[in-house]
Order: sequence, then C-alpha cells, then structure tokens
Amino acid sequence: MLIGEFKHSIDSKGRITIPSKFREDLSDGFVMTKGLDNCLFVYPRSEWMKIEEKLKSLPMTNKNVRSFVRTFFSGATDANIDKQGRVLIPQNLRSHALIEIDKEAVIIGVSTRAEIWSSSSWNDYNNEEGLSYEEMAEQMAELGI
Repeated sequence: MLIGEFKHSIDSKGRITIPSKFREDLSDGFVMTKGLDNCLFVYPRSEWMKIEEKLKSLPMTNKNVRSFVRTFFSGATDANIDKQGRVLIPQNLRSHALIEIDKEAVIIGVSTRAEIWSSSSWNDYNNEEGLSYEEMAEQMAELGI
C-alpha cells in the first residue's frame, strides 16, 4: 500500500528518487501519467491494468470520455526505478506538474497510486481556502465512508 509524504529534489536530468517505502510496490515497473490538480499519477502495473480496463469500457461516443481518455493515455509513460532508486520524469509530465529541475518535489501515497507534486503546488493545495479536514470527513460520512 502506498501511503505517506516524502520530499525529494529533482536532479539536473529530471530524475527524482522514489521513496524506499514505495519501491517494492513499484518494483515491477509502473505507469506515470498526467494527474488531476497539476500533479502526476503513478500507478503500479497491476493498478494501471484495472484503470485501463475501466476506461476501455466507457462509451467512446461520449465526447467527454474521448477527451479524458486521450489526455490520460497520451500523457502516460512506462517507467522503472534505476539502481539508485530514481526515475526520470519526462519533460511533458514535468511541465504538466509544474516541476522544475533542481527544485524540490513531494511524493505522496494515495493507497493504490502515488502522486508527484511540485512542492509549491502541494503547499498551495494544502493551504487553499476550501473545506477543512473535518468538513471533508463529514462529506465522506455522507458517502458511507
């Protein structure tokens, strides 16, 4: 299970160190793609296959489905962790997530996937004027969680 929050720097080649706690879940390779809220989604292969099957079952006659599927898959890349525990983030994905070379990024675990954020975007997300943690929990209770 992918959980926790970790800060790592992006090196001059666009690589980031994957937290050691995540490496076992991602050791067979993974797929990285454009996420929501200007982050990157990182799916272990087994989870990626589940997402892919769900997306393939959606009606391609729906314009919103076509648009989402195009963006989601066109931004995706197969990835592997190198011997030093790093992964290269392609330029198009760094641009999407507003991640700069030689800057800090945040990797968070979200159960079945990880997310990679620029530090500033992650800080902005956590400081947004929105629902408090308690209000979010209350809404989740309404969904039966």
